[in-house]
Amino acid sequence: MNKKAPAGNLARPNPLPGCPMAAAFAAIGGKWKLTLVYWLAHGESHFAGLRRRAEPITPKVLAEQLRELEADGLVERVETGPVPAPVIYRLTPYGTTVLPVVESVRVWGETHLRRTDREVMSCARPTGQP
Repeated sequence: MNKKAPAGNLARPNPLPGCPMAAAFAAIGGKWKLTLVYWLAHGESHFAGLRRRAEPITPKVLAEQLRELEADGLVERVETGPVPAPVIYRLTPYGTTVLPVVESVRVWGETHLRRTDREVMSCARPTGQP
């Protein structure tokens, strides 16, 4: 499966048609997507701001993950003017529907870190969603 979002911001095909789990993992699976959605839940950001926050993520991978989230309708990319004006990324109304999942994963991860005696870091702030 080609992980790059197709031109025209079309939805990507479900690898197992009809399977809700496969559809969910196609949209929000991957190493950084839930983290990006978490950060965008706390406010829109431009690409450079996400790059600073996500230092271990290469710019190429960050751009790919954002393109995939955009192709699935979870994130929107807003151009603020002609190049080199920054591009703003924010959650779409549809993107906010995944926040309960993000919050559940965050809470589980916090519990898991404590259970394994690891330090809880900066992603400990709730998304504000149930």
